[in-house]
Amino acid sequence: MDKHDWHPADIIAGLRKKGTTLAAVSRASGLASSTLANALTRHWPKGERLIACALGKQPEEIWPSRYQGMSSNHREGEAG
Repeated sequence: MDKHDWHPADIIAGLRKKGTTLAAVSRASGLASSTLANALTRHWPKGERLIACALGKQPEEIWPSRYQGMSSNHREGEAG
């Protein structure tokens, strides 16, 4: 099965369905309101983890292309 990354609009909609926003997750994590938006367009493990957690998912479920070929040990040990 070919897995595709979630569209940014689907991520934002998913957060809204959970009763939050990207800006709110960003602020709750001690970041500026717009900081997590960076993870929508570029690989940033910390931001991806924060968004995925808010959605109740793993980052590799949302952005499979960013995690192809990485072992779970490598993902967990990634700085970000």
